[in-house]
Amino acid sequence: MFKVMSEFVDGFERLNKIGPCVSIFGSARTKPDNPYYKTAVDIARVLTEAGWGVITGGGPGIMEAGNKGASLYGGVSVGLNIHLPFEQNHNPYIDNDKNLDHRYFFVRKVMFVKYAQGFVVMPGGFGTLDEIFEVLTLVQTKRIDRVPIILVGKSFWEGLVDWIKSVMLEREHNINPSDLNLFWVVDDPEDVVKIITEFYADGDNVRPNIDL
Repeated sequence: MFKVMSEFVDGFERLNKIGPCVSIFGSARTKPDNPYYKTAVDIARVLTEAGWGVITGGGPGIMEAGNKGASLYGGVSVGLNIHLPFEQNHNPYIDNDKNLDHRYFFVRKVMFVKYAQGFVVMPGGFGTLDEIFEVLTLVQTKRIDRVPIILVGKSFWEGLVDWIKSVMLEREHNINPSDLNLFWVVDDPEDVVKIITEFYADGDNVRPNIDL
């Protein structure tokens, strides 16, 4: 219990003043020569140029790409690392004072959601799906304010989106039609920034989810 509490306290103290940020989710296994790696770098770059910081899981693959794009272009670069037995080590593009280590996935998720005003989801595995559906559930059930949730890579996500529409919605009626409006699917990094910028056009809602 005290280990959990200490992780929360450390995270709150270190991230409380990072400013508006966007979380980037995606596979730890994506190599630098993969087109999605380059896309993640470009997304972090355009986010940084638009004044947003970047939060990732702190590891290799897409996470590294997100931190790299932020770091190379002078943006805030946050890494929420997790101790895993086979693939997770923090990448070198995280700001020294914003590299957090976690023992517990659920504490890490709270940090992702509390301090991000948008979520960019690149292709990934079970962990990426877990993260995206966690955020969708929190928004759907109004446990957090609505935020931009953007899936990048139409060819990767189209099968899942089609299943959500044809099975979850139309066949089983497990979601409402309006739930399909909780996320966007795009390919272009510029579209990511456009969606987030337009979502926060009035500037009133750019804040951490303080109720978490």
